[in-house]
Amino acid sequence: MSRRIGGPRSVEHAEVELRESDGTPPWSSELPVSVNVLLLHWQAGGQEAIPSSGRRPKVATPIVASPQMRQLYERVGRVARGAISVLLLGETGVGKEVMAQALHARSPRAGKPFLPISCAELAESLLESELFGHEAGSFSGATRAKPGLIEMADGGTVFLDEVGELHPSIQVKLLRVLEEQRVRRVGGVRPRDIDVRFIAATNRDLAAGVKQGAFRQDLFFRLNGVSLTIPPLRERVEEIPLLAQQFCAQCAEQLGISPAPELSPQALSVLMEHDWPGNVRELRNVVERAIMLSSGPSLQPEHLDLFREDDGPLSGGRARELPKPDGDDEEGKRAAILQVLTDCAFNQTKAAKRLGMSRRTLIHRIEEYGFARPKKPEGGRP
Repeated sequence: MSRRIGGPRSVEHAEVELRESDGTPPWSSELPVSVNVLLLHWQAGGQEAIPSSGRRPKVATPIVASPQMRQLYERVGRVARGAISVLLLGETGVGKEVMAQALHARSPRAGKPFLPISCAELAESLLESELFGHEAGSFSGATRAKPGLIEMADGGTVFLDEVGELHPSIQVKLLRVLEEQRVRRVGGVRPRDIDVRFIAATNRDLAAGVKQGAFRQDLFFRLNGVSLTIPPLRERVEEIPLLAQQFCAQCAEQLGISPAPELSPQALSVLMEHDWPGNVRELRNVVERAIMLSSGPSLQPEHLDLFREDDGPLSGGRARELPKPDGDDEEGKRAAILQVLTDCAFNQTKAAKRLGMSRRTLIHRIEEYGFARPKKPEGGRP
């Protein structure tokens, strides 16, 4: 049976009410969207462990307005109570880390560490050391022993983002950790007991990867205790206005703009019509760029600079001609690649397709030109 929480005057009042509740999932399809957002903000951040600095980490606020997301987060509340591994599925940018944080915050491990790592961002040797730790002298530069992420998360949760990118040798070691709940550092002899819950996420078809021999079947079964699929933003358009308003407020605060610009009805209409191949991450980038391009009290369609897959304009202006990433003009090539990466919310696969080059070539150019991925918001990816 769902319950209503009548008009909390602040987040602090809501926290008091929720701490005194019976522990059932507080979000409900019967509650107004604004109250669901407030409750999920508490659930995602209110129980997070305070780091050694003494400051509570900022955690992304989930927006739950569509029927699909309400049902999904109700399931999150049930799954969170156990220790079974969870596999989060969905397109890039849908908010898998935000959901992982919500799982951790709703679990008995909420007061313990939540440690995320991207399996695609580090080379094999570095990832092995980051995950499992190393002993002094185990490799060149290892002047002292270092515990790995899994060991540091003892009692809490490890979030393995982009788990489909794991190297086969790392897959073998991770499988053993999952099966034995013990971890052995690189160069170490003695295994160490751990108590860790694993949440993994991917936008790949891991079942297909198993058939192709790229991903271990036994590891897939271990990680896929419960799978939760997050729908793309185009299937939950009712959340676009709320997300856009949230990003407006966050970006304005970061830039010291007060009051935050408001979305005009025309701009909101453009946002609602876009198909969002980059999902919530793309929406955040678009809103942040619009705030930097605008100077008035409201955001207009021309500030959004949105384009469809066919490069047709959505912002009401004329179509923009993309510069070509070839020829002898090195600055022109650099500008062209950066522009397409920005338009694609740094989705390398999509950007490579639009640029007419392989993803590996694009990655090489990104490294060559020193492009840095936009910093993710504090508390997690959208």
